[in-house]
Amino acid sequence: MAKQRIIIVDDHEVVRLGLKSLLERHPHFEVIGEAGTAKEALEQVERLLPDVVLMDIRLPGTSGIEACEEITKNFPEIRVIMLTSYAEDDMLFSAIRAGASGYVLKQIGAEDLMRAIEAVGRGEALLDPAVTQRVFQEVRRAVKEEEASAFSTLSQQEKHVLLLVSEGRTNREIAKALFLGEGTVRNYVSSILSKLGVSNRAEAAAYAVEHSLREYL
Repeated sequence: MAKQRIIIVDDHEVVRLGLKSLLERHPHFEVIGEAGTAKEALEQVERLLPDVVLMDIRLPGTSGIEACEEITKNFPEIRVIMLTSYAEDDMLFSAIRAGASGYVLKQIGAEDLMRAIEAVGRGEALLDPAVTQRVFQEVRRAVKEEEASAFSTLSQQEKHVLLLVSEGRTNREIAKALFLGEGTVRNYVSSILSKLGVSNRAEAAAYAVEHSLREYL
């Protein structure tokens, strides 16, 4: 089995030495370079073409996140694991957007860190357990916002009409349920179709179900 070739990037020499000593205990890891700044890291990556870059998120001058983005853009086959002392949401999501394959806290245990590097080297993505829940929360929040925006052009009354359309109600039944005239319901349905960009009631009903309309009433 070929060794995973690793570059360590941290502005503290003691941290770099500690990580190097730790990683070189692993029979399939080889530390091929060290860097204290993003500039040095980019130079070494271009020259040495490692498999994995283990990089501190906070570096003097250009940040680790900016360096990660540069590496993943120019060398998509190289995996970057971001190291940080604090579980900060803004840093976490910036690292993910920059293309990091892993995000771990410096408090991680030695065995867990080596397993993380192995996983990332296999092409897997990895998050420290301490921040995984935050990612799921953010994803759920984003999904909810997207679903809510799906009905942002509709008035509250139009949403009620659409809900009843999605239940298969006729205009007469909708009119009776909402104490409206049938002509008013027809106008509402026409407006809903136009605003949602669909051509018929069946498509409108499918749209309502797909975007969980009931949750927004």
